[in-house]
Amino acid sequence: MSKKTAQRTGQSAKSIEEVVSYAIGHKIRVQILVILSEGVFTPDQIARTIGEPTNKVSHHIKELLDAGSIELAKTERVRNVLQHFYRAVEMPYYSDEEVAAMTPQQRQVTAGLCLQQIMAEAMAAFWAGKIVGDPRVWITQRWFNVDAQGREEIADEQARSWERVRQIEMDSLNRCVKSGEEANSVIVAQLGFLRERTGPTINTAKAD
Repeated sequence: MSKKTAQRTGQSAKSIEEVVSYAIGHKIRVQILVILSEGVFTPDQIARTIGEPTNKVSHHIKELLDAGSIELAKTERVRNVLQHFYRAVEMPYYSDEEVAAMTPQQRQVTAGLCLQQIMAEAMAAFWAGKIVGDPRVWITQRWFNVDAQGREEIADEQARSWERVRQIEMDSLNRCVKSGEEANSVIVAQLGFLRERTGPTINTAKAD
């Protein structure tokens, strides 16, 4: 996504928070979001993939497009029929400096689109039984009460971990080229943000 906020038309009265909640509130919309994260597709192609009627899929695509949750990638005439191709909102990796240069609304929209995709991938895998079927699944969360230095150290540690995961992917793909092994898609999502409220302090001091 460019540094402009997502353009919302038909549902422009909704806040980005409402838009994200709506996008992941229906199984078909979740499936559309996951498929469009892989490339550019028409409603008919998506309908065949998920086994749903094209008119139903088209309705959900229109709603997602109006909300700014997805984008129109291109329009082509195929056998005298105008075909619309859609994609996920393009989201490049933003540096700390680029994020800091955004307006609060731009940051909120960017965060919302990221959360939308994370939750769509998680729910799609959850419905498909992929999460419980993965012997190395890792799902955990809790709050940590830290000072300003601790907050910086957590962010730095997450950045190091993310770079390591990207290197692991490159090494894996190189091995697959040599061995012919088929690669698996694994979702790795990192979240690190200030909590809405401060939780009780967990006493980690050793008892006397």
